[in-house]
Amino acid sequence: MAKNNKESGSKKSASTKQSQTGRMSLNLKEETKHAVLAVVMLFLALFFILALFGGAGVAGTFIHTLFGKLFGIGYFLIPLIFVLLGISFIKSVRPNVTFSHSLASLLFLCSGLGIVTIASGGSGGGFVGTAVAYPFVKLFDIYAAILLLGALLIISLFVLFDARPELMPYLRRFAALFKKKEVSEDAYGATYEYEQEEVVETIPASMLADEEEEMDGKALRQAQGEKKKEEPIEEEEEMVVPKKKQKAGAYVPPPLSLLEEDKGKPNVGDIKANANIIKRTLANFGILVEMDEVTIGPTVTRYALKPAEGVKLSRLLGLQNDLALALAAHPLRIEAPIPGKSLVGIEIPNKMKSTVGLATLLADKEYVNSEKPLLMALGKDIAGKPLLASLAKMPHVLIAGTTGSGKSITIHALITSLLYKNGPEDLKFIMVDPKRVELTAYNKIPHMLTPVITEPKKAILALKWAAKEMERRYGILEDESVRDIASYHARLAGGDNIKKIKKDDGTTVEEEKERMPYIAIFIDELADIMIAYPRELETGIVRLAQMSRAVGIHLVISTQRPSVNVITGLIKANVPARIALQVASQIDSRTILDDSGAEKLLGAGDMLYLSGDMPQPKRLQSAFISENEVKKVVKYLADSYRDEIMSEINLTGTISHDKSIFESTLDDDGGDDDDLYEEARQIVIEAGKASTSYLQRKLKVGYARAARLVDMLEERGVVGPGEGAKPREVLEKSVDQEAQDYQ
Repeated sequence: MAKNNKESGSKKSASTKQSQTGRMSLNLKEETKHAVLAVVMLFLALFFILALFGGAGVAGTFIHTLFGKLFGIGYFLIPLIFVLLGISFIKSVRPNVTFSHSLASLLFLCSGLGIVTIASGGSGGGFVGTAVAYPFVKLFDIYAAILLLGALLIISLFVLFDARPELMPYLRRFAALFKKKEVSEDAYGATYEYEQEEVVETIPASMLADEEEEMDGKALRQAQGEKKKEEPIEEEEEMVVPKKKQKAGAYVPPPLSLLEEDKGKPNVGDIKANANIIKRTLANFGILVEMDEVTIGPTVTRYALKPAEGVKLSRLLGLQNDLALALAAHPLRIEAPIPGKSLVGIEIPNKMKSTVGLATLLADKEYVNSEKPLLMALGKDIAGKPLLASLAKMPHVLIAGTTGSGKSITIHALITSLLYKNGPEDLKFIMVDPKRVELTAYNKIPHMLTPVITEPKKAILALKWAAKEMERRYGILEDESVRDIASYHARLAGGDNIKKIKKDDGTTVEEEKERMPYIAIFIDELADIMIAYPRELETGIVRLAQMSRAVGIHLVISTQRPSVNVITGLIKANVPARIALQVASQIDSRTILDDSGAEKLLGAGDMLYLSGDMPQPKRLQSAFISENEVKKVVKYLADSYRDEIMSEINLTGTISHDKSIFESTLDDDGGDDDDLYEEARQIVIEAGKASTSYLQRKLKVGYARAARLVDMLEERGVVGPGEGAKPREVLEKSVDQEAQDYQ
């Protein structure tokens, strides 16, 4: 008997295991389930079409006869229903939509059959159509019944596709046909013709509805979720940054179609169950809380709670590991308190993350409509809202993160954000990449002042050049009586872009004022340079960080080793903005943020952003940009400026370890540093004047190369020192001038 029980028990156990194994094998992702359902729907559509033409065998003939009697000529709606269902399942990424789709399909079929029956004046919709149409006609008469059934038909389509139609782009295009062209003038006096239409890409989006759940008599409000991107209405349309149509020669940013949009939908699990676990776990330790809002982000979900009076926040922070154990979620981060709220936030990683696409951030209205030239897309915050920040306001930023944390991808996203806002005349880059593989892809873009620097020595010399350029720009701002580069640009935009220069013979000539672009210096790995030139690197960074903001020179520094030997106290004190991706330890987190938390990040772009005006760091998910996307953007810019010659800064010289970077000198090798030196020398001697803008016009080179040539002419005694905005005195004379003086 016992033996039989044992055997039956073992059989039960085996069958249980088999059933569990079967259930586990069917534990598919929601996207996979939807794809399977889409294939089934499309098959059924084809089957009903074949049955209509007698090509589906005996089963098809039976199906056609049966449904022909039920639906009459409305039979054609059946394959149409299955096609719409298949498309909706392919597009949908929400879980648990089968019921709503089925209900919408039934509504579509019934309303369509009713309309067919009324329009045919009899039983054109079969038995079902007649049954649907009869009460509507009796209650509302024919025309009102058709309108009501048509409204139900449209509502069913909205439910099927979970979207609303975007009509504004079509209205704009229609209105544009009647708008006249106008002539406008840009910020620097150049005129161009444009239409009063703005080219705006339609980006249909729907917000997730706020979901209300009950828990112990308290309302748990689900906060605003992530915007859901949908496909454009027309595949041929490119999503571009809105701008006025300009003539050739004006900067046209790359189309956003080169970049990817958001992908996937975060899977947050059972919100109600997690909220109950949090409340019960804290109650076990004697802490009573009231659950509040739940905020769903692309990477984590934040559960906000309000502790009872008298509860110390330190007690909550001490239970971090206990909560992680109860929720089976690691790592778990507690934000106490949430900035601007009297609530504590518990951030739990999503079971499935969504990918933040850079195209989505750059298409955001705030980015598109902003007039800030150095605006960068940092990522999406914990509520799924894009967060943008201006490099001019930062004004320098320090990035740290271990290998695999997404540091290099974040840097690519920042660079691309700047490229979509600024042309090569408005922004220049100096990039330092000791690893030789991350930033060298940008060598072909016209924004570069010099090819990507891979040697530590040249990196130090680049910082010295930037310091000299900073001093030169301060001289120009002083002569123009403006406080910063923004005021200088505003003056040029207002039409004050010509300066009058009085020559020695009493005549006055006019010259165009220099157009000073912003300069962004990106250093991808600080530690590699710090090993070779620790004193020089620290001095150069600190010197620029202290003073370069007003003249438009900004630093973006990154390292994967945020130790005190790399990020020194002086560097931290002068670089207020920080981006901390996942780091190895709490010590590294304190080095970069002066607080813990970065060691609990999830990697792959999950980061904490802290600026000088923020009391606490803000958690973000950085945008993802692939290597292929970077290559597409670079190729577009390289093709657009194929004939432009890069203006290289002078990075030759020696560095003395006994002197600081600003006491060292650059050694020039005769006139071989620039093949235009002799031509520039002859031009200034014959003209009797020398200035950067004059050489720019005569030699048709960039401002950096012209400034370098003027520096070389000064160092070799051809021209005198600079006197602000005044032209330099030419000290060397031509052979004809010397002969005249001799006579």
